[in-house]
Amino acid sequence: MRFEISKVLDAIEGRVSTDPELVRAVLDLAEVARYVDLDGGRPASTLRLGMVIDALGRQLEEDNVAVYAVVHRALLSDADLTSNERMVLRRWADDGLVEVLNNPGDRVLEVADLLGLPVLSRARYDGMAGRFPWVTGQPGRLLAPLPGAGGPVLVPRVKGNAPAPTGPSPSGRKLLARTWRCKEPGCVLFGGSGGGAFADLAEIDRKPSGQPPPRLRAGQPICPRHEQRLTDAGPRPATEVLSVRIGGMVRRRFVVTAERPVLVGRAPEEANGIRLGQWLNDEARRWISRSHVRFELRGADLVAQDVSTNGSGVRPGGSLEESERIGLARQQSRVMRPGDIVELYPGVQVGRASTWVSGGMTNPTSVMAEAPTMAMRVVDRG
Repeated sequence: MRFEISKVLDAIEGRVSTDPELVRAVLDLAEVARYVDLDGGRPASTLRLGMVIDALGRQLEEDNVAVYAVVHRALLSDADLTSNERMVLRRWADDGLVEVLNNPGDRVLEVADLLGLPVLSRARYDGMAGRFPWVTGQPGRLLAPLPGAGGPVLVPRVKGNAPAPTGPSPSGRKLLARTWRCKEPGCVLFGGSGGGAFADLAEIDRKPSGQPPPRLRAGQPICPRHEQRLTDAGPRPATEVLSVRIGGMVRRRFVVTAERPVLVGRAPEEANGIRLGQWLNDEARRWISRSHVRFELRGADLVAQDVSTNGSGVRPGGSLEESERIGLARQQSRVMRPGDIVELYPGVQVGRASTWVSGGMTNPTSVMAEAPTMAMRVVDRG
């Protein structure tokens, strides 16, 4: 069972991030870990994080959704967790995948407000409505994870049709437009390369590619982990968030920066490559190369370069007309205009994340697939 639980935690690890470009919701991990009624198990379990992430994927009808987890430092030594769970939490903290605080306070709401994201919590937060009016006035922003027949469901505190995502708030946009540096040596969130017992084990693709939003105190940006004022290090480098859509379903999001080009293909060898093999049928696997298309930023331009054997195609503005499809042969490049879609194979497409609305996937990939059954028990609410 220990091995199976470790596999689940590894799967969950791929769904936690402090990168504002990738996360889809914010939560308090210490709170979620104690939702005993989700599985009827131990007083605290990090596996419940996976259950809530699965619920978010079902809600958004999208695969591989990531969450921004705020963690009270006390959870890293909580005796209600197993020693393996505590070790994994410390590794996530050292890798900058979660935000560890001595006193989280209203940090969950602050992050959600700055990034324009929903909060997954059973807390009502009515007393915070003065500072964050959306907790009582905006449908879809406060979602309570509750037991359901097929696993946890997210129930909105405020009923009604949820508005379309608007992205970061004005304050959030200002903060995210700058690069911040912490005075604390080795601060993994703001300028350091990480530290702690697991620093030498950290993999490149586990690190956040974008800084989290600073904490604000009296209008000043503060490092939430070290509670020190941050230094403005200049404009943040440009980024582009792309999505992979296969068979009409959004399978994966990823970030491209000038310093971090990304290869997409059947099975790129690069650590940050986007591997599509698990979602491809046999014919698509034969056509799509291990590394098929390279995406990079050249100045303000997002450039797609074919590096495959069989070639790719570009659908300008997302056009479905075959007569408008532009072929890309090996080593050919094209600047991607708004709405352009790169097609590796019919139905296997990559475009800016804003090109597609989430949806269409009724059964997203579960991070709990490897969970031992005796560690989980679906609660019968009937």
